Amino acid sequence: MKTIYLIGFMGSGKSSIGECLSLLLDVPLIDTDAAVEEKYSQSIAAIFKEKGESTFRIYESAALRDTPNTNAVVSTGGGIVENKGNTNYMKSGTVIYLHTSFHEIKRRLQYDQKRPLWNSRLEEKEQLYKLRLNLYKSCAEYTISTDSKSIEAITNEIIAKIKHV
Repeated sequence: MKTIYLIGFMGSGKSSIGECLSLLLDVPLIDTDAAVEEKYSQSIAAIFKEKGESTFRIYESAALRDTPNTNAVVSTGGGIVENKGNTNYMKSGTVIYLHTSFHEIKRRLQYDQKRPLWNSRLEEKEQLYKLRLNLYKSCAEYTISTDSKSIEAITNEIIAKIKHV
């Protein structure tokens, strides 16, 4: 099985769905954000604050390149698609875009204080969402809508798609 790369905006469910997929497919889950935090012994927020977003993006790209090309599920950070080298790398596997409406993202993240790019004005968040939307779509082999669906339903939809590959 080719590695499955889950992409999408923050709050789209990449980590939760990745866990479920990993269990059902009996393959390891690799979370690029968790890999960065573990390697540098710092939270993403601390890296953003102390070293800046550009340094975090370098760390994120390195974590992505450390992932295997087969038999894994990789949950990526929301901005991983902003680097063309990252999108090219992921295309060696199956890229699945978890599309979530901005309205639903706002609801899911309304109390979230951990995400550096979410702690900005509403207009900036929406602008970032719109900027990344086309990047996700152009990179993905499959798009799965996540609004009003359970993790299990989304996971089953993904498995049905990849079984037809």
